[in-house]
Amino acid sequence: MAGIYIHVPFCRKKCSYCDFYSVGEAKMDNHFTDFVLKELSLRNPLIADRIVKTIYFGGGTPSLLPTGNIKRIISGLGDFFGVDPNAEITIEVNPDDVTLELAEQYQAIGVNRVSIGIQSFNNDELIFLGRRHDVDKAVEAIRIFRKAGIANISIDLIYGLPHSTLKSWEHSLNVAFGLDIQHLSCYHLTYEEGTPLTRRVAKGTVIPLDEELSKAQFDLLCEMSKNYGFIHYEISNLAKPGYISKHNSGYWLGEEYLGLGPSAHSFNRSMRWWNPSSITGWEKEVDSANFPKNMEAIGEVTRFNELLITRLRTMWGVNLEEVANGFSPEIYNRLRKKIIPFTASGKMVMENNILKIPPSYYFISDSIVAELLMV
Repeated sequence: MAGIYIHVPFCRKKCSYCDFYSVGEAKMDNHFTDFVLKELSLRNPLIADRIVKTIYFGGGTPSLLPTGNIKRIISGLGDFFGVDPNAEITIEVNPDDVTLELAEQYQAIGVNRVSIGIQSFNNDELIFLGRRHDVDKAVEAIRIFRKAGIANISIDLIYGLPHSTLKSWEHSLNVAFGLDIQHLSCYHLTYEEGTPLTRRVAKGTVIPLDEELSKAQFDLLCEMSKNYGFIHYEISNLAKPGYISKHNSGYWLGEEYLGLGPSAHSFNRSMRWWNPSSITGWEKEVDSANFPKNMEAIGEVTRFNELLITRLRTMWGVNLEEVANGFSPEIYNRLRKKIIPFTASGKMVMENNILKIPPSYYFISDSIVAELLMV
């Protein structure tokens, strides 16, 4: 089963912390959708799995793209793939764009899951992040989608914000859980190179939050989500039973996916390729109808490293039998030796021959995984 990702790069306003490829709303026209469909016709043979189980519109701000264009893309997928009748179809939205009319249009064209970029339920934090909505609008957006009949609602929150406290983070979580959402994505604020926020850090006008307090905020997330019956299935993602994101889980479980649009990435188990982070560059590449310029074959070492990086982020972990059967004895034996100090300290656990990082150590998982990778 394959996943399809469509990168919609248009934004009304660029957030200070964001490094995803985006351009101004003024550059949006029907030309974009034409090129998405052209790329689909060109690249679809590179994906072996012909049944699509997930469709995901990300960005950027996909909620700026007219509903008719979204419908064209969804319909176009059926020309080349078999789309599962129960496919998960997600669109990312900005709360400020949400109206009942828009939500009902989404529901009518088959969108059955929305991911709302809320980031915080504290107005001062939203201003700091450069968001164009306030708390009231965020709460209203959730209620509008529920009224329109879209029950699978995910929201994004950010912790580790400068000037935030354990109390301010607890407030955001209390509001979120009180709104009866089905899925929660919580990301620690990162300072990406080239963003306005990172430049402010370099100038000393913004001071990153103390790591100990960030860890306390993460621990509070783990505790509260468990109390509300959420499954912490990936470092940054939590869901009620039955609402785990099928699309993102496909990335972590090594399923094939096709990315359409500028800066989108694709993977078919033997190679990955990615589009230029430029609308004009992407259009030129699609027009050329050549093999992707940016690609890499996936050798054994890369495949092994990616298995660890993706699976150890999740509750599913790494099945050592899969490693033994899918990789050389040298790689398997090296891994068995490397994990000994981590399993002895409790930073990793072995359950039915499946290697996992307990949620209590998710916050430092990057440093754990780094010790196991092959260079």
